[in-house]
Amino acid sequence: MDRSEIKQVIAKRVAKELHDGDVVNLGIGLPTMVPQFLPDDVHVTLQSENGILGTAAVDEWTHSPLHIVDAGGSPSAVAAGGAFIDSATSFAMIRGGHVDATILGGLEVDAEGSLSNWIIPGKKMPGMGGAMDLLVGAKKVIIAMEHTAKGAPKILKKCRLPYTAIHCVNKIITEMAVIEVTKDGLLLTEYNPEFTVEQIQEATEAELTVSADLKPMM
Repeated sequence: MDRSEIKQVIAKRVAKELHDGDVVNLGIGLPTMVPQFLPDDVHVTLQSENGILGTAAVDEWTHSPLHIVDAGGSPSAVAAGGAFIDSATSFAMIRGGHVDATILGGLEVDAEGSLSNWIIPGKKMPGMGGAMDLLVGAKKVIIAMEHTAKGAPKILKKCRLPYTAIHCVNKIITEMAVIEVTKDGLLLTEYNPEFTVEQIQEATEAELTVSADLKPMM
């Protein structure tokens, strides 16, 4: 697969997980691409933990980098009907279970559904942000990430980097596969036809159980 296509493939598949009326929180980077692939009949409310309910894409009319930024510090905008709320209210929404889904990137995910995505020891990082709250507060946690990093597996038997939260991930979506986290481990439910099941397992340290209803993700 051409590297230039990877992020779009992942974002397009993740978009299928969202439903009309959902309140959704997007992590920085790849997850912010997801809204552009939503069907015309699916409208979601995007929540940013720094205090925006109803974020919108930035265009030439709404670009105001000195005034509106998302939780990652990037220029943002507010959709019609959106609102600014204080940080306490924003996190009360998250911790109170009012966010239907959060889509986050990951450095490592393991077979227990635990996630490491906030720091690599020895490297400068901006901090955990709202990820820890989102992982335990959102109704559904979807990790959208590349399957490997420089050829090394990112889906492991056990995370090696510091945890963001444990036993929190519901689904992992990569350019190679869709994997559900179950009480019995990782279940491969969809595969990218450009890869064989054997290749997907080779790129995954954790053991995968292949679903009896395995189907192409494209």
